[in-house]
Amino acid sequence: MRQDILDDIKTFEPELVEIRRDIHRHPETRFEEVRTAALVAGKLRAWGLEVETGIGKTGVVGTLKGKRPGQRAIGLRADMDALFIQEQTGLPYASEVPGKMHACGHDGHTTMLLGAAKYLAKNPDFGGTVHFIFQPAEEAGTGAAAMITDGLFDRFPVDSVYGMHNTPGLAVGEFATRPGPILAGADFWTVTFNGNGGHGGGAPHLAADLTVVLGHFLLAVQTILPRNLRPTESAALSVGHVEGGTFGSPNVMPAKVVVRGTARYFRPEAQAVIKRRLQELAETLASAHGATAEFAYDALCPPTVNAPEKVPVAVAAAGALVGEAKVGEFPMSTGGEDFAFMLQKKPGVFMRIGNGVNPDGSFHNVHTPLYDFNDEALALGAAYWASLVQEELGWSQEERA
Repeated sequence: MRQDILDDIKTFEPELVEIRRDIHRHPETRFEEVRTAALVAGKLRAWGLEVETGIGKTGVVGTLKGKRPGQRAIGLRADMDALFIQEQTGLPYASEVPGKMHACGHDGHTTMLLGAAKYLAKNPDFGGTVHFIFQPAEEAGTGAAAMITDGLFDRFPVDSVYGMHNTPGLAVGEFATRPGPILAGADFWTVTFNGNGGHGGGAPHLAADLTVVLGHFLLAVQTILPRNLRPTESAALSVGHVEGGTFGSPNVMPAKVVVRGTARYFRPEAQAVIKRRLQELAETLASAHGATAEFAYDALCPPTVNAPEKVPVAVAAAGALVGEAKVGEFPMSTGGEDFAFMLQKKPGVFMRIGNGVNPDGSFHNVHTPLYDFNDEALALGAAYWASLVQEELGWSQEERA
């Protein structure tokens, strides 16, 4: 067990709570994480790390070399951005920015990685290099790719890379992950139906009725997964936005209707089927009713796939803190995560850390206005990162054998 790591980090836990709540009060969304990045860079420099900023626009990387000999390097990644949600928690440290809040716990993720950096800077008893990667724009699904395009792994080469996310409904003190796919690929799609519009009361027979097209299309979307993918396939397809017509003019038949949604999948073959059938149905149904359809598909991020050979390393790091019994296997989820781009480049693991659950089984989930990161998880998350460094770099290959 590595209780000493957790005990040491708990000595400065109040500082971590203060940092987390400060970030929470000042949420910054995709590629606007200027204040957060400055806070992160300032802390890292104060603790003696080498720091580079502006990677992928607002990303930060802190580098720490161990005092023992070693050539290997690992990357530890946390996300920094907030969401466009109006907070309703009423907490004393609630968001001070209207319409924005840390509703996914990235304030906690950033703070946990900072806690690990502080601990490891004081206790660099490992061989090799740790790169602390603070990423922007995870919620947009573009921040990881932006950092990679900006030379992340060329400028900060690593042998493996690790990510972590809090999980409401999983008790504080518990971890979970799995080998192979853990999160789905996440794409957005848009269909725009176009017609000539018309007078809904006086001359409906002279218009291409896009509301009829829309109705048929919305129903047809629900047939794509059960009738085009095998029954055992894990995938999701949902409509999240419909727009058409003019409010206050119920007798005007719209000349344009826009439908937007998301697709989630674990295999590229499934992604291809979903994309093809969405376009076919939109164009066919529009044509059948005298209208046209424009189709756009935005492949946001691929499935998040853990390297099977690295999962035992991450499990051992968590188990050394809380015991093997509290490190479970997380079921595949159709949630998306752009850490997937990093796992496409380097082997690694995406870990889940418990954010807590009420005695009656209830909890406020991420992406909701009542969610808040659980400060009781801060020290444990920081300790996991430090324990992971010990697993990867704490001893030589001879010692490991």
